[in-house]
Amino acid sequence: MAWILFFLLLGLVFGLVAVACNPSPYFAALGLVVVSGFGCGVLVGHGGAFLPLILFLIYLGGMLVVFAYSAALAAEPYPESLGSRRIIMAMVIYCLGVSLAGGYLYGGWYETSWMTVEESGEFSMSRGDIDGIAMLYSHGGLLLLIAAAVLLLTLFVVLELSRGANRGTLRAV
Repeated sequence: MAWILFFLLLGLVFGLVAVACNPSPYFAALGLVVVSGFGCGVLVGHGGAFLPLILFLIYLGGMLVVFAYSAALAAEPYPESLGSRRIIMAMVIYCLGVSLAGGYLYGGWYETSWMTVEESGEFSMSRGDIDGIAMLYSHGGLLLLIAAAVLLLTLFVVLELSRGANRGTLRAV
């Protein structure tokens, strides 16, 4: 199980590096989908089943639609790909920085701390993700409303930034 979680975390880091160093919105969208999939896999590996599914569906259903709309308005005829020299150099520098930070912080981490919820199931009365969902809706209602307002504001900011001087769909083609 530790090897699977290691693979998922490694894919999560490489996906974040691909998002961080890519100037083209098309390949950055692909990196975001990869990061979302690996992140939900990490949550599933630590015992959650319901919350990662909901997060993945919300991400693919909502945020990717907004991103596709803003990428269509800011379309480039020849986007820079992941294989260009500048992007590869940026990826190498970011991976080197992550490796150095991981090597520096590695001192107190051991594989025995990667125990999942199912491995300690005899000590709990219910699953961890069900209790977390109940706490999210009971005590975190105000935080959910604030998060929804922030996402709505982000939607308007992204659409206004991508519109620019072209005036959206009314521009001359």
